[in-house]
Amino acid sequence: MLPMLGFLRRRKLRKLRQNSGETLVMHIGDTPERVYPFLKGLIGEARPDVIIHTGDLVDNIKLERRPDLKPAYEAGLRKLARILKGSRAKLYIVPGNEDDPELLRRFFGESVVEPGSIVEICRKTFALGHCWRDVADKEADFKLYGHNFKAIPRGLNAVLGVNFIFLPSGRVVKVDYPVGTDTARGYRLWRGL
Repeated sequence: MLPMLGFLRRRKLRKLRQNSGETLVMHIGDTPERVYPFLKGLIGEARPDVIIHTGDLVDNIKLERRPDLKPAYEAGLRKLARILKGSRAKLYIVPGNEDDPELLRRFFGESVVEPGSIVEICRKTFALGHCWRDVADKEADFKLYGHNFKAIPRGLNAVLGVNFIFLPSGRVVKVDYPVGTDTARGYRLWRGL
C-alpha cells in the first residue's frame, strides 16, 4: 500500500466517524503481536462501538503446529485482551485454527462465539467465521472472516485489511495493516515469496 493511500483512508474514517453519528463496527483478524500497537492506536482514533475479531488472535504463534508455544501464545493473548477490553466496545471473538478456545473463553468469556454464528447489530446481520467456508452459505448482510486471501460475495476478509462498517448505512472503509504484517503472520515464509 502506498503511504498516502493509507493516510487518506484513515482521514476518511475520521471524517465519517465525526460526522455520521452511526454505530461503528471494527473487523480485525489474523493479528500477529507486531500489529497490536497499531490496533491500539486505531481503536483510540476510531472509537468503535463493536469490535469483531475473526480468529488467530496471536497469529505469529502457530499453535496448531506448535502446541509447545502455548505459554507465549497466552502472553500475547493477554496483551491483546487488554487492548480490546480497554476499548469498552462490545466484543465478538471467533476462534481460529491457531487459537486455544479454552484460553479465549478465559480471557473473553461470553464474547467468544462459534464459527458460523450470526449476530445482529443495528438491524443488520453479520455471519462470523474464521474461514470463508464458515460464512459462504449463510444469509447475512455482511460475511466476516479471515484465515487466507480468499474473497467471496458480500464478504469482508480481515486478512486483507481492517474493515470498518458504519451502521445503519452499511458503508465500509478498509484500512490496511502496517507494512510487514503478512511477514509477521508467516505468510512470506509459507508461500516461498
